[in-house]
Amino acid sequence: MEVCLGAAGAAPPRRNGVTGLRRSVERAPPRLGGARLPVPGQADVTACPPGQCPSGLRSGALILLAIPSPSSPYIFRLGALQPRWYGLLLACGVLLAGWMARREFRRRRIDPDLAYTIAVWTVPFGLVGARLYHVITDWGSFWPHHLADTPKIWQGGLGIWGAVLGGMLGTWIGCRRARLPFWQVADCIAPGLILAQALGRWGNYANQELYGHPSSLPWAVKIDPAHRYQGYENSSTFQPMFLYESIWDALMCLVLLWFTRRYWRRVPIGTIFALYVVLYDLIRLPLETMKIDPADHVFGQRINVWVAATTLIVALVVFIILFRRRTPEPAPETATPTPALPGHVPTARPEAAIAARRASQRRRRPG
Repeated sequence: MEVCLGAAGAAPPRRNGVTGLRRSVERAPPRLGGARLPVPGQADVTACPPGQCPSGLRSGALILLAIPSPSSPYIFRLGALQPRWYGLLLACGVLLAGWMARREFRRRRIDPDLAYTIAVWTVPFGLVGARLYHVITDWGSFWPHHLADTPKIWQGGLGIWGAVLGGMLGTWIGCRRARLPFWQVADCIAPGLILAQALGRWGNYANQELYGHPSSLPWAVKIDPAHRYQGYENSSTFQPMFLYESIWDALMCLVLLWFTRRYWRRVPIGTIFALYVVLYDLIRLPLETMKIDPADHVFGQRINVWVAATTLIVALVVFIILFRRRTPEPAPETATPTPALPGHVPTARPEAAIAARRASQRRRRPG
């Protein structure tokens, strides 16, 4: 077939399929996973919808780095025997707190076995107080159709301030029976209590609870659709509040142990427990503002925000007052020579005999 040339000029060159495909690829920016990748020399104008993770390669990498969701809240399921990670970690925390309390009792020359005598009262009262606090501050989730779920503590839902108040009541009863000062025992319990909280927060992870706003951070936690709160069904990764609090609680334990070993002889009883409340509120207050789970509000804020702010102020004032009453650090002891008794002449040191004995020992050594 011939192509005729007109007066206007030559006809346009013929394009085959390969050439057209190559040029279309050169013009179109590359894509991966349905997302447009940035082209050199051009700005990335891909916008992220509010509350959702960014798309494309960066999104995929962040999701791979995110903390995975636990496969199941159960350790194993064998008929009616279905132990949960939440309950196991809670029990381990109680045993750990009791072991540390025994060490603090021994440091203060108190019978260590009394720690378990008091724990018999502290633990049940703490559990009941924690559950009641959660139910009262989240009453809308239980009334009127879910009141039967009130005693189901294995599903999560324990308020820390209820645990502290209930545990303090049980500790007071145990101290009365053991004839021990209450605030002295509270100081002994504080380091182990915060370490038990650090361990127990991983029970919240097993239940896929205690998470914050949607997040694209590399350490965000993945939450299964069945455990996402209403209004956040389209988000998959969230702020891992359990992780933040667990790390802070572990650091708190180290601070309390250092403070106890340095000042426990010098500060009034109750100072260490006041420091525990202050340090815990420093992390609890900002975490409460990050929560997205349903809760009752007062003056536009969650009830727990007001509780944390109030206890922080009170505990800080108490700690400052008590710490200012500490006794001065004792001066290091120096050895003083014993004065000679009247009329007594000290025996002269037999320098010659000592030198002769050392020379004899050197001659006896082989080589």
